[in-house]
Amino acid sequence: MKRIVLLSDTHAHLDDNIFKYFEGCDEIWHAGDIGNIETANRLAECAPLRAVYGNADGQDVRLVHPLHQRFKCEDVDVWITHIGGYPKRYDQNIREEIKQNPPQLFISGHSHILKVMFDKELNLLHINPGAAGLQGFHQVQTLIRFNIDGMQIKDLEVVEFGRKGK
Repeated sequence: MKRIVLLSDTHAHLDDNIFKYFEGCDEIWHAGDIGNIETANRLAECAPLRAVYGNADGQDVRLVHPLHQRFKCEDVDVWITHIGGYPKRYDQNIREEIKQNPPQLFISGHSHILKVMFDKELNLLHINPGAAGLQGFHQVQTLIRFNIDGMQIKDLEVVEFGRKGK
């Protein structure tokens, strides 16, 4: 079993309140707009980091982290990208590939809107963890924790850990 913490859109900000949520996790996954390589390195000090770059990330992040990550975690096929869209409205850059070869778990960021949706057509779980940073229109900083056990994605927990400006 793997315990995962998923976040996105930190934009170079890691709130002091976030670190307690990394305790006991096996991996941290970041769905882009990390902000800078120092932020990625700080996350990697807490647990092994799997991350993708986002549209706001510079070359320092892009040289280390890819646009897409597709991998197996336990027995679950996972795809992480920053701009991915949502079921029935996937981004044009990934639409054909996701339809032809859907993962079991599809993760994207970018919108700053936390959503967990099941795509019945492609038989996949889509997760957007919202935004963990301060930039953007969101009011609450969020992340998601869950477990992957064999082929099961379970024990999903939405965490609101801070209000912007407070």
